[in-house]
Amino acid sequence: MNSTIVYAAAASFFAANIFAWNFLIPEGYETAEYRVVESEGRFEVREYPELMLAATTTQLDEQGRDGSFMKLFRYISGANESRQKISMTTPVFMGKQEGTSAVEMGFVMPKEVASSGVPKPTGEKVEIRKRSAGRFAVIRFSGQLNSKTAQDAEKKLREWMKTKELVADETGGASGVESAGYDAPFTPGFLRRNEVLIRLNQTTPETP
Repeated sequence: MNSTIVYAAAASFFAANIFAWNFLIPEGYETAEYRVVESEGRFEVREYPELMLAATTTQLDEQGRDGSFMKLFRYISGANESRQKISMTTPVFMGKQEGTSAVEMGFVMPKEVASSGVPKPTGEKVEIRKRSAGRFAVIRFSGQLNSKTAQDAEKKLREWMKTKELVADETGGASGVESAGYDAPFTPGFLRRNEVLIRLNQTTPETP
């Protein structure tokens, strides 16, 4: 599957759930932790710890109109074995699920919830998954997050990686190339934070 299709499906997640996104994203939300190893303009190399995600998938031919966002929202609203309400966080990660034609959407579990034990989902097609720790090349950009802007961002990121001799992890799956959205759709484009992340091969030399 090419990245154009992945990004088109990822963008449709947001379009299909725009009301929920407008309603849910507050100021001061928790953001997934990472350490910046290197920074150059819009580009960074980051190290992420292991993250726990509440995730669901949609088949590409459904174009994201299966209510994926709301499935995850119901989970954090109490559709879990503990009936626990879990705070919304950022970013929302999107990427291809390894070995399938499906695209994954994932909410990052708050650090406190991840450390104390993530409750098992009771809702349909919601799973708890680990996002493995690792090093990522990242590009940050504003404006709309859609297939064109994400694909253009990935191209620029790969060009920058070449100049730094950074090697992508080619194992595929959601851990390979991801897009990430941080803001509600009503946020002015020039204020939005969008990212494309590419997991780096573990044999990539350490950045000073």
